Amino acid sequence: QLQLVESGGGLVQPGGSLRLSCAASGTLDYYTIGWFRQAPGKEREGVSCIGTVDGSTVYADSVKGRFTISRDDAKNTVYLQMNSLSAEDTAIYYCAAAPGPYCPRRADFGSWGQGTQVTVSS
Repeated sequence: QLQLVESGGGLVQPGGSLRLSCAASGTLDYYTIGWFRQAPGKEREGVSCIGTVDGSTVYADSVKGRFTISRDDAKNTVYLQMNSLSAEDTAIYYCAAAPGPYCPRRADFGSWGQGTQVTVSS
């Protein structure tokens, strides 16, 4: 099963930026990758997703225009560039993989990373 490792989290001031990475143990050629986050006391929510066809992407309304997802299949890595961060973005961020070309339902993501903490605070 594909293993995923997130990195790039940390403490950032409001208005700042971070870039998260999701590195896979094998090829991502046949996998759609999603980013999810879970804040304390809240349910895990989808943030963004990128398919394998024409770089198709999906974003949650709360991050549109601020976050950008991208993938480098040569490096088996997916990135999440996060700009204009606010306290509401504080959460543990997870990446997950689902087989297939397009972003599926959350239940179809079968491989999950361990998460990376993002804290936005002054």
